[in-house]
Amino acid sequence: MPLYAYRCTVCGHRFEKIQNFSAQPEQECPKCQGLLERPLTAPGLSFKGAGWYVNDYAHKSSAPASEPLESSAKLTTPPCGASASCGAACPAAASATASNSTTS
Repeated sequence: MPLYAYRCTVCGHRFEKIQNFSAQPEQECPKCQGLLERPLTAPGLSFKGAGWYVNDYAHKSSAPASEPLESSAKLTTPPCGASASCGAACPAAASATASNSTTS
């Protein structure tokens, strides 16, 4: 239910009242029985969830974003150039590790 603000046009008394949307607005001041008006008020505003504070955002790094992606792609690409890594079962990976161990 909304909270409505009221102001008396005679004595200036201000008060708030919680009413249903369908309820009739108050007409009479409770202090002096003068005429009431409902002034416009700013709606209540609340921010919920993440993203409203400085510490919710990632820090900017000095390196461009494209460099880490390229280097990580080189590390995860198998020697045979296949899109999926087959691990030790890959014949190209086995021959590459064998040639590296014989040269060392």
